[in-house]
Amino acid sequence: MPEKNYHLEIESDPNNLITIEEFVNYFAKDLQLGEEKLSALLLSVTEAATNAIKHGNKCDVNKLVKIDVNVEGDTLRIIVKDEGEGFDPAKVPDPTEPDNLLKDSGRGLYLMKVYMSDLKFNITPTGTEAIIELKI
Repeated sequence: MPEKNYHLEIESDPNNLITIEEFVNYFAKDLQLGEEKLSALLLSVTEAATNAIKHGNKCDVNKLVKIDVNVEGDTLRIIVKDEGEGFDPAKVPDPTEPDNLLKDSGRGLYLMKVYMSDLKFNITPTGTEAIIELKI
């Protein structure tokens, strides 16, 4: 597949999640991805963006969430960047532990790990990047 790039910037308002869904639908259609990959991407990119908006940027509309999508060969890489202070992924409670099963939050990272080929975090001086990859 030829190299392709897509970019979106939104204010840190949870109401903008619909824009992110439309963005994912757009590039998935452009890349002719199947329903299963589209579902996995919608879930994962929305989770990463929700974390960026709520946890990274604390819903501060003066802070942006930037999403960069890049296709190289058979790898679709999505970087969701906030302007927050970062976090330690190892300190996020495991949602499959019995004590955490009924909690409302904490499943996003787990679901991204399950549905994507790879999930990494890059803490930078200007914000945190969630880097998710999917083999296409």
